[in-house]
Amino acid sequence: MAESDINATAAAVLGLLHEGSMTGGQLMAAAERRLGSYWSMTRSQVYRELPVLASMGYVKAGKQGQRASQPYSITQKGKAAFSRWLSEEPGRELVRNPYALRVAFGTALGTGGTKLRKEAEEYHNEQLTEAREQAKEAKKEGDKMTAAGLEFAVNYHKAALTWLKTATK
Repeated sequence: MAESDINATAAAVLGLLHEGSMTGGQLMAAAERRLGSYWSMTRSQVYRELPVLASMGYVKAGKQGQRASQPYSITQKGKAAFSRWLSEEPGRELVRNPYALRVAFGTALGTGGTKLRKEAEEYHNEQLTEAREQAKEAKKEGDKMTAAGLEFAVNYHKAALTWLKTATK
């Protein structure tokens, strides 16, 4: 099996373009809607990947529109690259939780732990609500795989909330 030549962000862009042609801004909105509960992408990452993917023949740039927005569509070559990426081992999971990092330096945190916990609880409660709503919608639409990804997000935010109750006392 051939190894793909794309990173996870590029793969996410290609995966989203399966839904149809999109500009960078539309890709960001789609990524937030579909992946945002468990995978983050920045605007700069998306805009950095698009010309690289175009130079590789994986996406095709459309006609430039207003304010220099340019739609991109996935090519057959891009679909093949995405399929290769999907078939590979995903590699090691990277965990980057900014709250856990701060708690790891708890003695230096001083009295800021209470404020930190409240902010983190607020964030995880918001994300939990959003992920539950999105999972419910995906199930209603019959999209079992998207719903499964969102269930991961639901369980992650539940676990984070449980952890916060004990970590910053």
